[in-house]
Amino acid sequence: MTPNPRQALLLDEVRARGSMSVEALADRLMVTLQTVRRDVKLLADANLLARFHGGVRVPSSTTENIEYLQRQLLNEGAKQRIARTVAAAVPAGCSLIINIGTTTEAIARELLHHKGLRVITNNLNVAAILSDNPDCEVIVAGGIVRARDRGIVGEVTVDFIKQFKVDIGLIGISGIEADGTLRDFDYREVKVARAIIEHSREVWVAADHSKFNRPAMVELAPFDQIDMLFTDAAPPAPFPHLLREAGVNCVTCGSEENA
Repeated sequence: MTPNPRQALLLDEVRARGSMSVEALADRLMVTLQTVRRDVKLLADANLLARFHGGVRVPSSTTENIEYLQRQLLNEGAKQRIARTVAAAVPAGCSLIINIGTTTEAIARELLHHKGLRVITNNLNVAAILSDNPDCEVIVAGGIVRARDRGIVGEVTVDFIKQFKVDIGLIGISGIEADGTLRDFDYREVKVARAIIEHSREVWVAADHSKFNRPAMVELAPFDQIDMLFTDAAPPAPFPHLLREAGVNCVTCGSEENA
């Protein structure tokens, strides 16, 4: 199909944010809910959007992530708000493991003025960012470097991570399904993230709103294996209930609302 001007604007809004509720789209476009639902159905039928309960998102594969450079720009403002909030919660003089992802890279930039950090990472971008902080010791995991995003994965990486027990494991994630499972696309990356969870005293997950109801092939962990979730908007149902049930402190960054 060839979208009309209103539908093209709707597509632009969703692509800029990754996902949006039907109500938010109606407010943004200043049209009725019925009009949005009709446009969304047409765009979804044309595979230009993917629907979920109460909203719509950028269509994605369950087997392959969005290209790295596109992910850097997607929801950039939301990632920055998350990064500032996470960095403010990281105490000076602590140890962290930081994994792969554009959100964790944004957090690394916000840690540039922290004192006395020791950071272990399987993300060469995080290592490069934090190497500019003279008060931060950076330890880079060994393993196979993925050219597309400079993430380091593989059995060697898992074995390396298992040497440590850190204060905070800081994890970015590709998708959170409606059953409360964290998911990603590369099983090698997931194995490293599982090792991070096992070797961290606290596990913090950073995920913008577009990650909710986003499918991905490989299960990483259920909610009850994490301690804190940092996101930029109140999670949609059923996530607030699942988070409370699992005892996860959900911090909505840029808002006073916590779940």
